[in-house]
Amino acid sequence: MCCRYWADESPELRAIVEEMNRSPLMERWQNRAAKASVRTFGEIFPTDVVPVIAPNRSGARAVYPMKWGYTGYTGKGLLMNARSETAAEKPTFREDWARHRCIVPASWYFEWEHLPGKNGRKQTGDKYRIRPKDASMTWLCGLYRIENGLPVFVVLTREPGESIRFIHDRMPLIMPEDLTGEWIRPAARPEDLLPHALTDMRFERA
Repeated sequence: MCCRYWADESPELRAIVEEMNRSPLMERWQNRAAKASVRTFGEIFPTDVVPVIAPNRSGARAVYPMKWGYTGYTGKGLLMNARSETAAEKPTFREDWARHRCIVPASWYFEWEHLPGKNGRKQTGDKYRIRPKDASMTWLCGLYRIENGLPVFVVLTREPGESIRFIHDRMPLIMPEDLTGEWIRPAARPEDLLPHALTDMRFERA
């Protein structure tokens, strides 16, 4: 599961934010300020509008402001994540899995340790910040679609790497930087890229 991440004010992320700010969609999101918060740096929450990398109409890489979360099945609630193992089969996600893939640039993602409780239910433990080892960026894989004329996204998840399995039984799907362009390419087969996902993570208590 992924329900928080962090964006440093690094040169790389500042360049991505600047590109997002040039998007014509920014004005449309800002006109909905009461319903959507545009957030560029710091801790990112579901429903925030953030920079997301996706292909433009000609298939080239571009940065767009997108809101985190699909509207739920009944028109209420929020879908923040999608399982990479089943997204191709689920009616909510299968079209986007095939054609509408995106990359969410982050510095870290956050996860809370899940501990077994006395009653058999999991309890929440320490909060951790996590990112790939020997990397300064975390390239979260996602899916996007259009709702009410504006783009929204979910973050894909998978089984965790061994080093962080003690924290949670899920982790985001993360691509190495050199495969982010291939991930968003509409004609690519996402199944072929899954074996390249990063699972060796660096973590520390937040």
